[in-house]
Amino acid sequence: MFERLDAIEKKYNELQVDLTNPDIISDYSKLKSLSKESSDLEETVKKYHEYKETIQGIEDAKLLMKDDELKEMAELEYAELKERLEVINKELEILLVPKDENDGKNVIMEIRGAAGGDEANIFAGDLYRMYTYYAEKNGWKIEEINTLEGTSGGYSQVEIMIKGEDVYKKLKYESGSHRVQRVPVTETQGRVHTSTATVLVMPEVETANIDVKESDIKMDVYHSSGAGGQSVNTANSAVRLTHVPTGVVVTCQTERSQLRNRERAMELLKIKIHDEIRSKEELELGNARKSKIGTGDRSEKIRTYNYPQNRVTDHRINFSIMSLDRVMDGEMEPIIEALQTEDLRLKLAGESFE
Repeated sequence: MFERLDAIEKKYNELQVDLTNPDIISDYSKLKSLSKESSDLEETVKKYHEYKETIQGIEDAKLLMKDDELKEMAELEYAELKERLEVINKELEILLVPKDENDGKNVIMEIRGAAGGDEANIFAGDLYRMYTYYAEKNGWKIEEINTLEGTSGGYSQVEIMIKGEDVYKKLKYESGSHRVQRVPVTETQGRVHTSTATVLVMPEVETANIDVKESDIKMDVYHSSGAGGQSVNTANSAVRLTHVPTGVVVTCQTERSQLRNRERAMELLKIKIHDEIRSKEELELGNARKSKIGTGDRSEKIRTYNYPQNRVTDHRINFSIMSLDRVMDGEMEPIIEALQTEDLRLKLAGESFE
């Protein structure tokens, strides 16, 4: 561990010198990149300095313990510093856990009604509302990309961009199948039904570096639709793009111009293709970069929302909370924190792969 810390400290010091170099200061792109690299290392270096200072304090206390007049005070100082050293060691272990390079990124989230017909679409709408409230609590911004409303409410499909600080870090565990158990509004005999909706969370990527051939894309245009299926305008402004080689399909109808809808659809298509390629690579490598909490596979059942018992259960970590009503109002933090804690525990135990 300390060889790694020495290397990190050396790199950090080199970066401080580089950041005073006039050639780098005049190059905004390079300056931004090095500043971020320095910022990423800063917390670890400061904690390592605290470790060194604590070690020195322990050695000083040992010397003072040989002095009869200072022995009692030195023993108290020694005991406090030894306790502090244990805490610092654990904090350093956590800081050295490899970080997900996507944690600070915005996300594209896709929510679909799955098994259960109209009730599945209504539940997809409920999840959309839950994530919207959670985003508001975190100060994030949501932009709709595409929505396809269900015939009885909710959405058969909705795609959104969520922007803000550490969005992917908190929402990356949400990909998978979400199951709801409740009495649907259409149920006349009061029976509890089980329906599902699926969620896919993808980190935003720099699409300029993703090469997609125009000849591989099929484009369809149609009328944009608003609430209740009413046409927003009479022009064919909505755009559907299909990437023939991978079968990836995206739709955008939130903009009034066909050109702008195509631009946003193209950006989303590249992100989805990138995510598809990344997922296949991870599968081939035995999910080498995936946490054992979950693969992020849309088909994996990750959570159950039980309305009769007001309970939410995350099956990956066997975690339940008896406050479904508050969770659906965006109070998701207890679940997110439990997932992050278990993910960290697995990584510290070497049971997950980066």
